[in-house]
Amino acid sequence: MTSPSAPLSILIVEDEALLAMDLETMIEDAGHRVVAEAASLHDVADLPDDCRFDLAFVDIQLARGTSGLDVSRLIQQRWHGTFIVFVTANPSKIPEDFAGAHGVIPKPFSRNGLMAAMRYIEEGVCDPPPISPQPASFLASPAFSATWS
Repeated sequence: MTSPSAPLSILIVEDEALLAMDLETMIEDAGHRVVAEAASLHDVADLPDDCRFDLAFVDIQLARGTSGLDVSRLIQQRWHGTFIVFVTANPSKIPEDFAGAHGVIPKPFSRNGLMAAMRYIEEGVCDPPPISPQPASFLASPAFSATWS
């Protein structure tokens, strides 16, 4: 992964353009960089294999009738070791195993909520386990939560 002082490389998979722009701004304000954006499973599939990212923020309901659950599986197959966080207004659509993802940030979220979740995730990605308490704005998957406790 990345050292704690280096910015994380992030993929945003979100079909609402304004929300994707807001996420990008907040990510960059947190000192990280967005390396790619996608609105559907097809867009993610079209990314080059050498596109590298540490973290993917993935909505559940995407453009062209595609699902973030399928995006999560694709990322796990092509980009091993990527930390996947669903960002969705429909957390109830996430299966118990989180489709292999690490957690969820429920929509709507506040800027402060996203920033707190980003700090916690950054700690977990760069130097696990996180030393901060898990913020209310981030829900870790049960399997992944067990690895950090």
